[in-house]
Amino acid sequence: MKALVMGAGIGGLSAAVALKEAGISCEVFEAVQEIKPVGAAISIWPNGVKCMNLLGMGNITETYGGPLRYMAYQDHRQGKTLTRFSLAPLVERTGGRPCPVSRSELQGEMLNFWGRDAVRFGKRATRVAEDDDGVTVWFSDGTTARGDMLIAADGSHSALRPYVLGFTPERRYAGYVNWNGLVEIDEAIAPADQWTTFVGEGKRVSLMPVANGRFYFFFDVPLPAGLAEDRSTLRADLSRYFSGWAAPVQALIARLDPATTNRIEIHDIEPFDRLVRGRVALLGDAGHSTTPDIGQGGCAALEDAVVLGEALRDGGDIAAALRQYEARRGGRVRDLILKARKRCDITHGKEMALTEAWYRELEEESGERIINGLCETIQGGPLG
Repeated sequence: MKALVMGAGIGGLSAAVALKEAGISCEVFEAVQEIKPVGAAISIWPNGVKCMNLLGMGNITETYGGPLRYMAYQDHRQGKTLTRFSLAPLVERTGGRPCPVSRSELQGEMLNFWGRDAVRFGKRATRVAEDDDGVTVWFSDGTTARGDMLIAADGSHSALRPYVLGFTPERRYAGYVNWNGLVEIDEAIAPADQWTTFVGEGKRVSLMPVANGRFYFFFDVPLPAGLAEDRSTLRADLSRYFSGWAAPVQALIARLDPATTNRIEIHDIEPFDRLVRGRVALLGDAGHSTTPDIGQGGCAALEDAVVLGEALRDGGDIAAALRQYEARRGGRVRDLILKARKRCDITHGKEMALTEAWYRELEEESGERIINGLCETIQGGPLG
């Protein structure tokens, strides 16, 4: 049995590993000649860590995951602590530690694990067709590939998704812009073992430790889409949007490198009613494009891979196994998309009265409520 995997990102590589473990041979195809990760880092929460462990790649998250031991929210102007608490209860309840990881390191090590030479780069899929014996995919260079099934892990702009859905879904602008990057840790800005977030005005500035003494940082600002802003205006833009914010925020703006800082307009897509058509399955962002507001995008792709491997482990009817995958993943990914959207709206001032109420709640927060919410999301995954 042979699977064609479209995409060599987190979803595609983890799917290939899971299928190989299930006894299925895989060919992995990637549209670009060289993978350049979108975003500087990614949060791998314990549900994702468990998936990495199951797939034999746990040493990657353990090695490159930053020491995230505390969580804190700070007032945007004075910088005073609204709430600060240990994440030890979360680790104890979920059986794993959260691992913020540099995207380039995570994807690079996953490529090494699978085998870079085993990935066929520069293969942009354009269409797919099925017959009684299998699946054929066509590439933009005029070549084709054939297998028993196809896993479309080709990202939020998936070219193969319309085949599965029967239509081309629209991406929905979530209403805010995110700037992100990596910077050397400076404890004058934030503690080296803490996820620190400054909040106010429907905006946020956040720092998370990743390996090798670096912070992953991001700035969020509610803005119209399509503004004429880029790296050449980045420092001036952030200085304007965060004028009057606390000294650590100003220090971070001064420290960042515009050449390596990303500016992304955040989108999601409405949850889909289906993830599978015949022998073709959507996986990762191709099947559930979400905002990053609960940090579960990468984790959801890893969960997809684990469930896919389990569904196909016993061989048999491929279409039936893929329907089982769809049945196990559809409700879960719908919940994650909508939960992230709800958090997005509260965090970014869609209804400012609700956002202000959240700020007040943070001042009374012991950590229990936030940890309960995180654990509910984490433990809803296939590995508990």
